[in-house]
Amino acid sequence: MDSAGDSRSREVLRLAIPAFIALIAEPLFLLADTAIVGHLGTPELAGLGLASTVLLTVVGVFVFLAYGTTAVVARHVGAGSSRGALTAGVDGTWLAIVLGLLVAVPLAALAPGVCRALGGTGAALDAAVSYLRIAAFGIPAMLVVLACTGVLRGLQDTRTPLAASVAGFTANALLNVLFVYGFHWGIAGSAIGTVLAQVGMACWLVLVLWRQVRRADAPLRPHPGRVLRAARGGIPLLLRTLALRAVLLLTTWVATGMGVVVLAAHQVTATIWAFLVFALDAIAIAAQALTGRALGAGDAHEARELTRLMVRWGIWSGAVLGVLVLALHRVLPPLFTSDPQVRAAVSTALVVLALGQMICGYVFVLDGILIGAGDTRWLAGSMAALLVAYLPIIWAVRQFAPAASSPALAWLWIGFTGFLTLRAAMLGWRARGDDWLVLGATR
Repeated sequence: MDSAGDSRSREVLRLAIPAFIALIAEPLFLLADTAIVGHLGTPELAGLGLASTVLLTVVGVFVFLAYGTTAVVARHVGAGSSRGALTAGVDGTWLAIVLGLLVAVPLAALAPGVCRALGGTGAALDAAVSYLRIAAFGIPAMLVVLACTGVLRGLQDTRTPLAASVAGFTANALLNVLFVYGFHWGIAGSAIGTVLAQVGMACWLVLVLWRQVRRADAPLRPHPGRVLRAARGGIPLLLRTLALRAVLLLTTWVATGMGVVVLAAHQVTATIWAFLVFALDAIAIAAQALTGRALGAGDAHEARELTRLMVRWGIWSGAVLGVLVLALHRVLPPLFTSDPQVRAAVSTALVVLALGQMICGYVFVLDGILIGAGDTRWLAGSMAALLVAYLPIIWAVRQFAPAASSPALAWLWIGFTGFLTLRAAMLGWRARGDDWLVLGATR
């Protein structure tokens, strides 16, 4: 590898390694909740599956607060404007606060209806509502964490979000054990511990951002016009994320219709998949920051070279993770549940999940590159098309999957892997063209 290639690799590693640890710390919140709640019983685990699906969907809808902000801030950094970068970051943070407050109270009030609409019944529904009513009030903090993390990534700083994430996960795990088993608050105790940890993370990151803004003499007060521009700029990513979340909700809806065992097993499998997604997304985070910086500096050649390098890394990282999951597919299920039927279903589904990890690595890295380039309108349109293409796949799984829990869940994940394969084909086609290579501080 030449010196330029070595330099690119060092830059990717400098951003990706802290991002990797920070990103896997985020799904560890849910992993910890799943492991702790799972031993309360199968209805509680199934209820957590419903509630966490709603929460991840709501928060995931606003992921543009991180991804879009990273791209905008990185372009300003590439163009040499630190004040412009931080001004954009402040606007994104104020937008996060407003959106979080608008969502939290209605979601808490509508928790029973939302969980019932996803197919929850009986004890599983009661557990889901108990968790969601409390966890909803952590949404403003979660959105602020997204926005501040996006600003810092755009500034090429992934170490600060790493420190905040590790501290947040540690606090979450300790508080969950204390509240669930020490105070015997059940699934509600898990929700309370998670909310407290999220608020602590948000306060830390806001303080870090405030210090940087003061040093750059950037404005701290919200400007309605700028905040509205930030909101409009996030609309394509919002639509893209809504379509993606619709795919995930459809998958959970089908799992719900297959019975409480399949739903509980799907919750465990989906949680492990989310952990792997965030691990692979570390390279995508580096891709967002470095692609945005290169295009902001007007260097299309550098953006191309970074793309080739990071796609290779994504594929090989997916292969390594797939091998690890395959090796551990019988070891992991007992960590989350004592129910033998749930364990068997998870074990079978993990084999399918492992075989699809190379596709995941390719998809997530290319997605990150195009987000970093600000190619959000195309991403929104392509994801809507993929949602339509997924409908006959998930319909076939619902109609023809075997009744037994293990093969039913395996076929559900085979269908979802088909969706990822279609997504890989569309992203690869776009990356081979030149339409996404727009140069300058703004797109």
